[in-house]
Amino acid sequence: MLVAEDDETLGDVLARGLREQGYVVDLVPDGETAASYLRFYEYEVAVVDWRMPRLSGLDLIQRLRNGQPDTPGSATPVLMLTAMDTPADRIAGLDAGADDYLVKPFDFGELLARLRALQRRAREVRQPRIVLGDLAFDPVSREVLAAGQRPTLTVTELGILEMLLRRTPGVATRRAIAQHVWDDEADAFGSNTIDVHLARLRAKLVGAGVRIETVRGVGYRIVAA
Repeated sequence: MLVAEDDETLGDVLARGLREQGYVVDLVPDGETAASYLRFYEYEVAVVDWRMPRLSGLDLIQRLRNGQPDTPGSATPVLMLTAMDTPADRIAGLDAGADDYLVKPFDFGELLARLRALQRRAREVRQPRIVLGDLAFDPVSREVLAAGQRPTLTVTELGILEMLLRRTPGVATRRAIAQHVWDDEADAFGSNTIDVHLARLRAKLVGAGVRIETVRGVGYRIVAA
């Protein structure tokens, strides 16, 4: 999930809350950075603030919707966050291409419900499940099936697994895992915390037809066994 929010405090709170719900989060502070991420990655949903430096959320969405059809992020559902709450503002946001609109301050539970609704809507257009070997992950329901069974994964293990699956066959670096799965990357990057969680995850995926490989000095990747 992409979160574009220039308020550092609010951005950190959103990223932390979403990660606690099992989402892998890319947090960016301005519209141009968000645009670059959306050019190269496909997200289940993006949360975008209206007023951001370098490129506003409104301009970002317009650029996204007017992009090339094969641009990875061009069809990403977008939830716009803003303190601008007049009918004219809402109309402008939706007409620009936003899929939903939430006015600040907002309830985090309502935000989660709206995100789930956007993910369900996207599922009607494309199949969201990520399948590798006998392992299947549904980003909307957050459900993992390993050889037909539902392994009991912690939120951290689920976040690592989603990142590995989205990067396959590429490598997820240790720093990227620390940044996207932990609120404070220093807690994981400078210790053996990641290795411990990977060892537990490997044990829970035995028989799922996948293998998590360590790429020495770089990170990890998941491949079909």
